[in-house]
Amino acid sequence: MSSTHAEVSPTLLVDAMFAFRKTAAIKAAIEFDLFTKLGAEGRTARSLAPELGCAERGTRILCDFLVVSGFLTKSGENYIPTPSSQAFLDRRSPAYMGAAIDFLAAPQMLSLFLDDPASYVRNGGSVGLANVAPDNPVWVKFARAMGSFTGASAKALAGEVETWSRKPGKVLDIAAGPGAFGIEIAKVAPSASVVAIDWKPVLAVTEENAKKAGVAERFTFKPGSAFEVDWGSGYDLILLPNFLHHFDTEGCIALLKKARASLGSGGRVAIVEFVPNDDRVSPEFPAAFAMVMLATTPKGDAYTERELAGMAKTAGFGNVAMKPLPPSPASLLFLE
Repeated sequence: MSSTHAEVSPTLLVDAMFAFRKTAAIKAAIEFDLFTKLGAEGRTARSLAPELGCAERGTRILCDFLVVSGFLTKSGENYIPTPSSQAFLDRRSPAYMGAAIDFLAAPQMLSLFLDDPASYVRNGGSVGLANVAPDNPVWVKFARAMGSFTGASAKALAGEVETWSRKPGKVLDIAAGPGAFGIEIAKVAPSASVVAIDWKPVLAVTEENAKKAGVAERFTFKPGSAFEVDWGSGYDLILLPNFLHHFDTEGCIALLKKARASLGSGGRVAIVEFVPNDDRVSPEFPAAFAMVMLATTPKGDAYTERELAGMAKTAGFGNVAMKPLPPSPASLLFLE
C-alpha cells in the first residue's frame, strides 16, 4: 500500500465532529476544580469523587477522558495532572487560566458558533451585530473571565514599556475589559495615569481589578463606544489590545486615525493582535482566529502584519514595528 493510501483516515473528521466533548469535559473539570483537588501527586477516582460531590462512575469516566485528551496521566488507578495542567488549571498556580471557560463556553458564544454556522459563512460574518452590539452583556463575562487569559500578553507588553528611558505619563486603554493592560502599565510606570474606555458595566470590573492591583487611584473611566467617546488628547501611550480584529479595514483605520489625533508629541500606539502569516493558514492559533471573528462579528478578521501596517500608514503613522509576545500566541505592534 502506498504512503498516500496509508494516510487516508476518518480520524480528523471524527475528531472535528466530536470536538464538543473536549469543551464539555474541560468545562466540567474546571467547575469541579478537579485539577486543584488532584494536586501534583494525583488521586484515584474513588478518593476524589466524594470531595467533588460526584458519582464515582462519573468521576472515573471524566478523568479517563481527560487522560485521553492529554490533560492527565494515569498510573494504575491514580490520575495525575500533566505539568501544563498544573501550570494553567490548578487554581493555586499564578498562571491559572481556568476562569476563561466562563466566557469561551458561555451559552451566547456557543450559540453564535453552533446554531447555524452555514449562515455566517454564507453572509461573510455574523447575521446581526453579535458581539459588537452596543453594551453586549457578554463583555462583562469576558472582563470577569479573561483576565488570566490576557494577562501574559499584558505583562509582556509592560515588560517592553519598562525598558523605555521615558516612561509614559498619560495612558489610554481602549476596550479595557478586565483592565490587565492598563494595570500592568501602571505597575511599571509609577507616575502614569490611565484612562479606561469600555461599556459602563465592563468598567465596573476594570475598576474592581485596578483596586485589587493597588492602582485604582490612577485610573479614570470613560464609558461608551470607542468610536463615539471623546478620547481626549496628549497621550504618551494608547493601548489597543485585542480590539481591531472586531472590525473591517475601514473601522480599523477610523480607530487608528482617532488614536493618532489623541497622541501627544512622541506618543506611541500599542496594538496587540493575533497576526497570521500572509498565507493565512499559519501559525495555527492566529490563523484559526479568523473563524472566531467570522462567527461572532459582522466584519471582523485576523489581519496580517502587512494589512495592519497598511492601515497604520493610511491613518498617518510612519513607523510600524511588530514582535511576538511569548508565551501567548499574540503579537505586539508599536505605531509612531
